[in-house]
Amino acid sequence: MSTVSAVLITLTCILVPVSLITVWVHDIVLDSDRYVSTVTPLASDPAIEAAAVNRISEAADARVDGAQVTSDIAAWLESQGLPPRVGAAIKSLGPQLDSAVDQAVTKLATRFVESDRFETVWTEANRAAHSAVVHVLTGEGRGSVEVSGGTVTLDVGAAVEQVKKDLVEAGLSPAEKIPEVDKQMVLFQSDKLEKIRDLAHLLDVVGNWLPILTVLLGVIGVVLARRRRRALVTTMLGAAAACLVLAIGLVIARSYYLDHLPAQVQSPEAAAAIFDTLLRFLRVSLRTAIVLGILVAIGAYLSGAGRLPRAVRGASERTADAAARWGGTHGVHTGKVGTWVNTYRRWLTIGALLILALVFAFWNHPTVLTVLLLVLILLGVLAVVALLAASGRNGEPAEHVDKR
Repeated sequence: MSTVSAVLITLTCILVPVSLITVWVHDIVLDSDRYVSTVTPLASDPAIEAAAVNRISEAADARVDGAQVTSDIAAWLESQGLPPRVGAAIKSLGPQLDSAVDQAVTKLATRFVESDRFETVWTEANRAAHSAVVHVLTGEGRGSVEVSGGTVTLDVGAAVEQVKKDLVEAGLSPAEKIPEVDKQMVLFQSDKLEKIRDLAHLLDVVGNWLPILTVLLGVIGVVLARRRRRALVTTMLGAAAACLVLAIGLVIARSYYLDHLPAQVQSPEAAAAIFDTLLRFLRVSLRTAIVLGILVAIGAYLSGAGRLPRAVRGASERTADAAARWGGTHGVHTGKVGTWVNTYRRWLTIGALLILALVFAFWNHPTVLTVLLLVLILLGVLAVVALLAASGRNGEPAEHVDKR
């Protein structure tokens, strides 16, 4: 492997996970549909629901002055001649009255958050305020999601107003006095957010070109290598290893972040749910790249001249020949098709590989299942080609005998 080839392959391995990050940033920022589909499930996440109920209940504070109400009742009863101990007993009910009102607010807030209305409000707000995503990652734009001093918050004012109406309809008249609110629910907080925003902006700028550049560098590095097959195996395994390192880094980062949550974050569970949801696409991409790299490396290795690859290919050829002979004895003949396939088998194999590579390249957000599906299709195509080629090879002698 030449020095230039080694440098290009090393650079490719490093840039593969970086390219996946740029794609993630680019899609989250600019693809409104994908962003909405990403955050929509959060509306029914138990941790998000619990945090929303707590924050809405605090904002929709319809507390009555229980001590004053019970004191007035006690004074009236005493004025009617009842013993003082009755008035004292009535006064002791003040905290229970406050608690009952709090429970009513929490119950209605919970009912609202667990209903389809909250999911609808959540989804529509996120779609309408898609510019907030730009604000989160680049510091530009505005929306219902706000970022200030490294803290990302979501305005729950609309939800509070709905709960206020529900309280009034339920007969809790003090709820009418709840003022107009602009309450914020803290989603997550990090003093590194400013640096993350700067990096996200840079990745967004190069998001369209870095993946293409990475592929070109890898291709050039393999082509310039003295042993191209080995270079391809090295490139794919190196890229898979780099993606694995990044995946492990995300796990460590998640653990560190959740273990060092600041006081501004009201719900660690909600912070974990948001962290996992926003990074889900990146994690899927990393797993896909790892599986793809390993499978391509295995395929390249098995096409080589080593003892194991030759043994595997020999066993496959013997199996195809046996199947072709069995088919011939049962009247199954491919004729000129088999002969043609046998002649151009190498080019047919290359064509199948190129077609599936293009399908994968243009597949919108491929996953591990996508890779496995394409591999199964490729194996099926190669098996059919092998059988046709074997039929062509085994059919030629019989045709010569017939002509005689």
